[in-house]
Amino acid sequence: MLLEKTNRFWKAGLIEKNKKTLLFAMIILILPIMTGGSDETPEVSDIEITQQDSEVYSFDKKDSASTERIAEILSDIYEEAVDTNTLGSLDMMRRMVARLNENGYVAVDSGNRVDMAHAEQALAFCRSVDEKEMDELTIIVVMEMGIRKFDLKTEGGSVNIVRGYCQYDQNGSLQNRSTVSYPADFWQYTEEGYLIFEGSYFSDESYILTLSDTPEHTMLRILPLDEKCREYNRKYILPVGYEQNNLFLCNWSEDDFRNLDFYDLFDRFYPMIHSQPVPYVADENLGVGAVYQIPGGLFENVIGAYFNMDSEILRSKTTYIPELAAYEYRPRGFYEVEYPDIAYPEVVSYTENGDGTVTLHINAVYPGGNMSKEFSHTTVIRPLSEDSFQYVSNEIILPEGVHDIWWHSNRLTEEEWKEVYGGT
Repeated sequence: MLLEKTNRFWKAGLIEKNKKTLLFAMIILILPIMTGGSDETPEVSDIEITQQDSEVYSFDKKDSASTERIAEILSDIYEEAVDTNTLGSLDMMRRMVARLNENGYVAVDSGNRVDMAHAEQALAFCRSVDEKEMDELTIIVVMEMGIRKFDLKTEGGSVNIVRGYCQYDQNGSLQNRSTVSYPADFWQYTEEGYLIFEGSYFSDESYILTLSDTPEHTMLRILPLDEKCREYNRKYILPVGYEQNNLFLCNWSEDDFRNLDFYDLFDRFYPMIHSQPVPYVADENLGVGAVYQIPGGLFENVIGAYFNMDSEILRSKTTYIPELAAYEYRPRGFYEVEYPDIAYPEVVSYTENGDGTVTLHINAVYPGGNMSKEFSHTTVIRPLSEDSFQYVSNEIILPEGVHDIWWHSNRLTEEEWKEVYGGT
């Protein structure tokens, strides 16, 4: 039945419209078959362990001692984080990076949420690459359950990377899980302050699936970022982000909401308000389209919490059923999935306006594409109190030339939805 409807979807010309979406969706279906039907998603540690069999570089005694030293330096912070269930928290990452800073290490967290310690050393190494001088640098990247250690060497403008991954064991000791070595096929220090490098190394498991070496991308912010920018990002931008919504992916204002998808925004805002997932979920049968009637008060309270708009405007841009005082709602289904590897927002500057609003200047950072600014946008927010605010407008600033926010897929229109699900 699903294959039959997919064929109908193709004949209707809808697959061409969302071909990236369908391709990813089909991959989701095929992967369990290739992996023996397992429903479990492998953890990072599992992936790293499988790579260890094919590593092309081994830790020497000096490397081992360095890892043991790092474990010793961070041990009390790690143990406290385990006891308080705060592993991976921003506070823990800050404290670990600060501790490594005190001990002379170049260090940053894996999410680039904390300013790099001893960033001047990283900048000096980048200059050595540009000037084709010999130089060495070690960067420690703090992660939730361990660290990545990058040993970089440059000569004649070329850079070689030895990347080690160490994971905490049950005793709080850092254990080497994998080490790989590769030349940097791509190396760039961007004007936004990011160091980006990538290369490929051989892995038996990866080669079986792709018939090629395993690529590895790394993006580390070197230049510090205003802490106020980070705070604005955490509070106003990151909770919504760029996934399965277009709040920051299109132009709109309080005078013109036409481009916004309020169903997607309901999905993003509901957990922000109620601290739990949206209860209106897609049917387990991929060939069945679920339809709900959400009480008008609930839907309007969720959307109205973050917009200054009249309920009549909201009803005109959605499917409102007056006799039921409810909004018709169709959760995203199989044909509306998005590619998971997407950009993330980073507030890089701000302007506090005289009317009490704040204009945030934001770059979309895409590690998978080696881009520290895939596009930019300015978002205006209106703080109301300590815990409440409203989104006022958004304006996209695209680079010159043809550009597509390729990972995003719109929801099916009513006609497309009926074509796919047959009105069920």
